[in-house]
Amino acid sequence: MPLPVYRTIADMRAQVVAWKADGLRVGLVPTMGALHAGHLSLVAEIAKNCDRIIASIFVNPTQFAAHEDLDTYPRDEAADLAALETTATDCVFAPSAAEMYPDGFTTQILMHGPAQGLETDNRPHFFGGVALIVNKLLSQSQADAAIFGEKDYQQLLVIRRMVRDLNLPVEILAGPIIREADGLAMSSRNVYLSEAQRPIAGKLNTVLKALAASPKPHGEAEAEAAAALLEAGFTGVDYVTIRDADTLALPDANTKNRRALIVARLGDVRLLDNMAAL
Repeated sequence: MPLPVYRTIADMRAQVVAWKADGLRVGLVPTMGALHAGHLSLVAEIAKNCDRIIASIFVNPTQFAAHEDLDTYPRDEAADLAALETTATDCVFAPSAAEMYPDGFTTQILMHGPAQGLETDNRPHFFGGVALIVNKLLSQSQADAAIFGEKDYQQLLVIRRMVRDLNLPVEILAGPIIREADGLAMSSRNVYLSEAQRPIAGKLNTVLKALAASPKPHGEAEAEAAAALLEAGFTGVDYVTIRDADTLALPDANTKNRRALIVARLGDVRLLDNMAAL
């Protein structure tokens, strides 16, 4: 039996109301489609915690700048639905842009704290758009829990901060990074890699592992990692850094947990990855 697909907020909410009337715990897996094994792993992870699962599919325009790939972002709803039917997903919320942002929509969210720097150095609009759409999805679904992948680590911390600051009654779970055989973190944008670029992309994880395990002072280790990426064939490095894993501030003597984060480019393809560091 095909998964129910709801196109309107009212229809999805009606389903959630029925579930909650039965005392069921509802989980949300927000996605922008172009699903891969990493997304499906989030469904499996949240299924351990919830009785019913909504997967949303919505390419959110407010997190794309005018020069970015909104129009060309990979979309294949039929394939996405087929993939979700193999999981514990109970329904899909796939609204239109007009449903999510009707005429006259003007609200924005301004994020600070973990939203400052790193991704916003290159994409200053990004986390405002992410916070807005996640806030809307949480409100619309009335989910008890939602899950986000650790691959977008800064995004995960931003969402947790927003939920905490706004006292939203939802638990934010984290899903581990799912990788290809050579260590490349799975991403919807990996389809943009050419045949020649793909083996270079796999070296990102090798450089990241060395950075995360380096006993050298952070500045020295970061410089070595950036040089290694360029030597491996990457065409640009947006950032290579070790940060406080809880706040993304620069680590100091009181920092208990550290995170190594890298974003590098292969032509027009932007690849990001991270892992726990010494």
